[in-house]
Parts: sequence; structure tokens; C-alpha cells
Amino acid sequence: MTTQRTYPHYSADERTMLDAWLDYHRATLAIKCDGLDDAQLRERAVPPSSLSLLGLVRHMAEVERAWFRRCLGGEDAPGIYFSDDDPDGDFDNVDTADVAEAFATWQAECEHANRAVAAAPSLEVTGQRRGEAVSLRWILVHMIEEYARHNGHADLLRERIDGTVGE
Repeated sequence: MTTQRTYPHYSADERTMLDAWLDYHRATLAIKCDGLDDAQLRERAVPPSSLSLLGLVRHMAEVERAWFRRCLGGEDAPGIYFSDDDPDGDFDNVDTADVAEAFATWQAECEHANRAVAAAPSLEVTGQRRGEAVSLRWILVHMIEEYARHNGHADLLRERIDGTVGE
């Protein structure tokens, strides 16, 4: 699979720019995973860390779900890969994880998030997190930050796995 990534325009309205940067960073994570087999995606390439590219994909599915379903949408959406008893299950339980399922789940959560964002009349729409109002603007900025941070991890993991570097 070859992922296409579009660099955001230098000049756009705020909502368009936030959406474009989030899409850019989602595509960046997919690019970091392109061309690797299941074993490579599961590889914890920087011991003693439990980080793997597959773990990052599973984690980002959880993060998309948390902010767009639970917070913005008010849904009762339980964790997919983690639980109270296994809070790092998204990262830790990749040795026998179904790679295709993880990517499909991440994609489905991204698509749900895109629909939720498109349905919101403004960036001022709020959801609730821990009893506090959280604006869609804050959620989008946070999601960009979350992906950017983890894409840095993904870049190092990918380089360690097969030497591939790049944006």
C-alpha cells in the first residue's frame, strides 16, 4: 500500500488548516508503516521501550476514539486495546495482534472523527472531558500534537527497522 500525503497550504482559514494538518500527520504515520511486513510492524526496535509501529497505530486508534467519540460525541465507547487492568495494552499486546484489524480499526476511527468534525458547525463546539468543556479547536490542535510527537517515534522506529528515513 502506498499512502498519498498532501502538504497543507500555506494560507487557509483556520478550520481548513487544522483539518489539513491532522490529515497530513495521519498520512505520515501510515507512510512510516508502508512496505513493512507484520513482524517488522510488531518489532520493538528501541529496547527497553515497548514501542512498535503497530503499537503506535493501535494507540492512535484509541486516541482518535477518546477525543472524537467519547469527548466530542459523548459516546460510551470503551477502549479497544486497553482496559483498566491493562492500561498499556495498545502498546504492549502486539506480539499476536492482527495487523490488518489494527489498521482497519485505526482507519475507521479516523473516518468517524472526520465525519464528527465535518458535522460540527464551528470550532467552538464543545465536548466534555473530566467534567470540563473542551472545544473542537483544542481537540484538533491536541490531535496534531499527538500525531507529531508519535510520528517522531515512528521515524526512529522505522529507521532502526530497515534504515528508511524521511519526513
